[in-house]
Amino acid sequence: MNAESVTSNGLSDGVRRALEISLRGADELLPQDEWVRKLQRSEASGTPLRIKLGLDPTAPDIHIGHTVVLNKMRQLQDLGHRVIFLIGDFTTTIGDPSGRNSTRPPLTREQIEANAQTYYRQASLVLDPEKTEIRYNSEWSDPLGARGMIQLAAKYTVARMMERDDFNKRFKAGQSISVHEFLYPLMQGYDSVALKSDLELGGTDQKFNLLVGRHLQQEYGQEPQCILTMPLLEGLDGVEKMSKSKNNYIGISEDANTMFAKVLSISDELMWRWYTLLSFQSLEQIEALKAEIASGRNPKDAKVALAKEITARFHSAAAAEAAEQDFINRSKGGVPDDIPEVSLGGAPLGIAQLLKQAGLAPSTSEGNRLIDGGGVRVDSVVISDKALKLPAGSYVVQVGKRKFARVTVS
Repeated sequence: MNAESVTSNGLSDGVRRALEISLRGADELLPQDEWVRKLQRSEASGTPLRIKLGLDPTAPDIHIGHTVVLNKMRQLQDLGHRVIFLIGDFTTTIGDPSGRNSTRPPLTREQIEANAQTYYRQASLVLDPEKTEIRYNSEWSDPLGARGMIQLAAKYTVARMMERDDFNKRFKAGQSISVHEFLYPLMQGYDSVALKSDLELGGTDQKFNLLVGRHLQQEYGQEPQCILTMPLLEGLDGVEKMSKSKNNYIGISEDANTMFAKVLSISDELMWRWYTLLSFQSLEQIEALKAEIASGRNPKDAKVALAKEITARFHSAAAAEAAEQDFINRSKGGVPDDIPEVSLGGAPLGIAQLLKQAGLAPSTSEGNRLIDGGGVRVDSVVISDKALKLPAGSYVVQVGKRKFARVTVS
């Protein structure tokens, strides 16, 4: 679904614009007519809508794939609506079964608290902290108690729960489904009741859970929320969804130089999808840039602009400029200004041992493999002799395109 498919008959300019922003890059907006009515009511009354995003702190860091929904939250926040960043400290103890073919082991309270400490700080790099309401779902989930949980469970049927794709597949395959896994979508849905949300955002893998929230709000006599699902961002390979386990991710806590270089490594085709989902440039600006590229402008210019925008968001404009210059220096075979300095004893020192001790290779065997592959340079000279021993002195050692160290051997 996209903004071009929207009928704008009878809508004010403000509502029409809000709808276009809502639909930008979205997978689904359900039900769209209800969302339009909410926008109209908000405009008429001057009352902001309550927009909810819940994230379970299952890991200590967020990658830019997670920021797709955060970007959408920021766009709606800039329209004047109230965004609620919900940390699922209670639901994490259950474990989200979404997309799983086996029971997800729950985290300990200590792990959850450690991870939650970084979540909002990282999300605040995208959201406006002064206009963001931060909540923890343990606020209402812990007091619910056994009686409340039973009453909540009575509001949803097993038949509807088994319509969920991952549960259905596991059941047909004879794989176990623990009863506590049924509680996860119920508790996530109850969050919407507690927060009286007008719109809930999530990835496409969260659609079932978001719909449960609509159902439960109706059961509790509330106007049901609309749901907005955003696509899962493809990683650096352009194929698989961004994931740390697939090593195709950009962590938002990575240093500026690494972040910039990783964005530049994506394909030209993937670049435009990232522009739609990650850039804060308007769709009109992106289309104008596409037209310039189609007319002969170098696509790398557009990719550099995207890399600088993303790097500046999570670091600063100055850091993005420095990262661009660092990339240019490396591309020309130059040496970055901020390389680490390492002092080692044992001269003359074997090259593979030097790589290990300098932290440029995890082991001497990996160091030898890097040398065989032509990936090691000393003072800009490619090293091919694994038996090389460096005498006392200072050397600039490079591994691959981005690892450098100034090594002094004594």
